[in-house]
Amino acid sequence: MTDWIDRFPDLAALPDADRAILSENAQRVTLPAGTTVFAPGHAAESFLLVLDGTVRVQQTSASGREIVLYRVSGGETCIMTTACLLSDEMYSAEGVTESVVHAVAVPKGTFEEALARSAGFRRVVFAEYSHRISDVMHVVEEVAFERLDKRLAQRLLALASRDGTLTVTHQDLATELGTAREVVGRQLKELQRRGFVSLARGSISIMDRDGLEALATL
Repeated sequence: MTDWIDRFPDLAALPDADRAILSENAQRVTLPAGTTVFAPGHAAESFLLVLDGTVRVQQTSASGREIVLYRVSGGETCIMTTACLLSDEMYSAEGVTESVVHAVAVPKGTFEEALARSAGFRRVVFAEYSHRISDVMHVVEEVAFERLDKRLAQRLLALASRDGTLTVTHQDLATELGTAREVVGRQLKELQRRGFVSLARGSISIMDRDGLEALATL
């Protein structure tokens, strides 16, 4: 079973012997939407390569506040899993499928063998790791230094459909932004007061896209 490797250009470019190591014990998996892929306190048992679908990786603080760290989509791997495999430590975050996910699971032993024997595979793993670390640092920077109204405007614009509507809860937005649901509620009411959005039960409509885009770029 090697056809999946072609979905990952960097892996497809590896020598045949290195590709064989990866594919020998790899297994295709299908995960329904809402499946917990990994959770805090659990060990990483395989290197997961997503073929299609999306896995949301999020972390929960001691107070119960959640924040989305990043998402893993088709053609990508998860740095949280990579870090746990490399360090032999437990997960500290949760991965949940947002849609049906088709993926390939490479067992831990096979991952370690490929890492030891293939310089090309090592380059692929650490290049993806570096890229994802930058994404996580961007999230940290936003939470620490960017104004919440700006971040909320950016998120609303990113999630809105073509007609400017969103079906999203205040809690979903709070998780995306790493803040409390009540804070998001207050921010949305202020955006409504300014005429940027209209709020209804379970939905939000963008009324002034230009104004919201201006706020998002301040």
